[in-house]
Amino acid sequence: MNKFNQYILGLKFVFSYFTILPISFKEKDDLSAKNVLNSMLYFLPFMGFVLGVTVIFLYGFLENLEWFGALICAVVYMILYGFIHTEAILDVVDAIYAKHGGKDAYVVIKEPNVGAMGVLYALAFVILKLGAIVFLLLNNLFLEFISVLIISRFMLIFLIRVFEFKSTFVNLLKESLSFNGLLFSFIFTVLMIIVLSGFKSLFLLVLGFIFSFLIFKFIKKKLGFLNGDALGMTLELTEILLFIGITVLWF
Repeated sequence: MNKFNQYILGLKFVFSYFTILPISFKEKDDLSAKNVLNSMLYFLPFMGFVLGVTVIFLYGFLENLEWFGALICAVVYMILYGFIHTEAILDVVDAIYAKHGGKDAYVVIKEPNVGAMGVLYALAFVILKLGAIVFLLLNNLFLEFISVLIISRFMLIFLIRVFEFKSTFVNLLKESLSFNGLLFSFIFTVLMIIVLSGFKSLFLLVLGFIFSFLIFKFIKKKLGFLNGDALGMTLELTEILLFIGITVLWF
């Protein structure tokens, strides 16, 4: 497989895995190849850019509906990634409370059913996130919104690189991630957010590093391990905190 095909497969894989967009593959496509997984990872920030542009494009048609149009766009954003990261909040919170009760957190986080606390926490964070996105759209902070989506997804690459995981798939991603892939994603992230939001958006990037690292450390302390659900929950909370950061920095 030549490098171009690896990049194409990685690009298709990241949209297939992290969005609901219909992506098809050929039987001969080897998605477990390290070069493909490496490509998938460093396309994560680009995926955030595409999702952000899609939401802003939709809002252009719904802007006359004011807050209701903005709310529709906020919900569409979460639908586009299949609520996969919101589901992670359910699993992580359930596992944390189960551990407090003396249960095996890793067994609980793998169970398909969810508890009341997980539902309540997920609902609270969904309300916060929808409210924050509506606020940003109503105040025409479109480019800042897109910048956050890029930053939050780069943070997943950073966390995968830095931490150890109790997950076969995430460990495979970690082994596949090259330094060049990490560097490429970082350069893309920095350049894109500067072009979109100016140099003050670099402060958002710094906050992204701080928030994601502290959230991840907290989850590890509470669970005793890290997995893909921890990554998803961290992305959700980092985005919410960065959205709040925008309201502080830009107003």
